[in-house]
Amino acid sequence: MGGRLQGKTALVTGSTSNIGRAIATAFAAEGAHVVVSGRNGERGSAVVGEIRAANGRADFVEADLDGTTAASDRLAEEASRVLGGRIDILVNNAGIFPGSTTTDTDEETFDRVYAVNVKAPYFLTAAVAPAMVRAGGGAIINLGSWVARLGIPVGTLYSSTKGAVETLTRAWAAEFGPRGVRVNAISPGVIVPPVAEGAAHPGEIMMKGTPAGGIGTPDAIAHAAVWLASDEAAFVHGTVVDVDGGRVGAAVIAA
Repeated sequence: MGGRLQGKTALVTGSTSNIGRAIATAFAAEGAHVVVSGRNGERGSAVVGEIRAANGRADFVEADLDGTTAASDRLAEEASRVLGGRIDILVNNAGIFPGSTTTDTDEETFDRVYAVNVKAPYFLTAAVAPAMVRAGGGAIINLGSWVARLGIPVGTLYSSTKGAVETLTRAWAAEFGPRGVRVNAISPGVIVPPVAEGAAHPGEIMMKGTPAGGIGTPDAIAHAAVWLASDEAAFVHGTVVDVDGGRVGAAVIAA
């Protein structure tokens, strides 16, 4: 166990699987007391058990972040209580991804995706950031996506929500940074949990022609989150860190 986040408290939304799980586990390994949050209590308990088995500190708080202020306020209040009265680090990770095209998306889906991906982190940040200010500071990390800046023909609704989140990151940095709360974002590339050796993943095709040449794992995002949450990133404000294998920044031309 490291100590880069020793004595800190953290709330990670959507942390019962994949990227959120990796971030929660990495935070705990660095000394933070972590609230694992999500809709599935069984999976949440499994993550907490994994962290505690490694001598880390974690608790599960069930939450269905549907975009209402009530849901975000409840999570902020309960997480703060579990963490001893304060949240030092907030990771807005929870989100949903409909892979539909524009013409296949109905109004109900549109509203639901914006509620979960934009309204929920918006109102959770509104609930948590002022308390961070009163406590003397904190760090907020949002999860964007490479598709917010590189157009692809599917997932248009999802990509627009992640564009909104990245814009909010910069706006919140300006709003809360002068009062001691750093706000940054991570923009993952194609990230999937480790697969069996020799197994192919359909996401591989989207990483063709990148410097990395393939998909990434959740641990890659967790490493970046630990850095942004730590004092090592004390001078980093309003930045979107691309952890995408070079997807949006470079192209490899095959000989």
